[in-house]
Amino acid sequence: MNRSAVIVTGGSRGIGLAIVEKFVAQGRQVVACGRGVRPRHMDPSVEWVQADVSKSDDATYIVERAVQRFGRVGVLVNNAGIQIEKTVMESTDADWDEVMGINARGTFNLCRAVLPSMVQCGGSIINLGSISGQTADPSMAIYNASKAFVHGLTRSIAVDHGPRVRCNAVCPGWIMTAMAEDAFAMAENPERAKADALARHPAGRFGQPDDIAETVVWLASDAARFITGQCFVVDGGLTSASPLQPRFF
Repeated sequence: MNRSAVIVTGGSRGIGLAIVEKFVAQGRQVVACGRGVRPRHMDPSVEWVQADVSKSDDATYIVERAVQRFGRVGVLVNNAGIQIEKTVMESTDADWDEVMGINARGTFNLCRAVLPSMVQCGGSIINLGSISGQTADPSMAIYNASKAFVHGLTRSIAVDHGPRVRCNAVCPGWIMTAMAEDAFAMAENPERAKADALARHPAGRFGQPDDIAETVVWLASDAARFITGQCFVVDGGLTSASPLQPRFF
C-alpha cells in the first residue's frame, strides 16, 4: 500500500467528496479540507482540516497537518472552487477577490506549499480545471479566467518541476452537483435549459462526480506515469459536438 498522503481541497461535497471516497476505497491516507466544519457523513479515516485555501498560511498548515499525520504528501488534488455568474462590467472587486482567491490563488498556494517535498520525494498534482477555461460560458467572466489560469499553472508546474513531479488538470463539463443545479435554476426556463444541455451530450447523459473521481485517481496512479502537463476534458463529448448538428434540433 502507498503510505504517502493524498490532500483533497474542497472535499466536503460534490466532486471533492467523490474524490475523497475513491481514494479511501483504495486504502489511501486522505487529508481533506474546506472552509466549514467536518462533514458528518465523511469517512472517519479522513483527516479533516478547516482552512481557507486562498490564504497562504492556511495552505501551509494543510500540508503540515498531512505531514504530521502521515509522513509525506504523495498526491495533491486542488478541487476547491466557486463560481459567480457575472460579466466583466457587472463584476466587483469583491467578486474578483472571492473567485480568483479560491480558484486561482488557492490552487497556486497549495502547489507552492507541497512542491518542496514533492521535488525531493516525487509526487503527483491534479488540478481541477474546467471546459469553461477553454470555451467561455456566458456571464462567467471571472470564473472562466480563473480556470484558464489553472490550466496554465498546470503546464508550468509540469515543465518546471518534472521529472519528480507530474502535474495534470481535469476539465469537467456538466457534472450534476449542487453548483450545476444552481446554474440551471438561473435560466428563464430551467427544465428547457436542462433538456437542451442534455441533447448536446453525445454520451447521452450528464456527468456524475464519480466520473471525475475515476479520472483523478487514474492520473494519480502509476498507470499514468508518463502523463504530465496535460488538461483532460471529461464532458461526455459536449465540447466535441457542433451546435449545428441536426440531431440537436
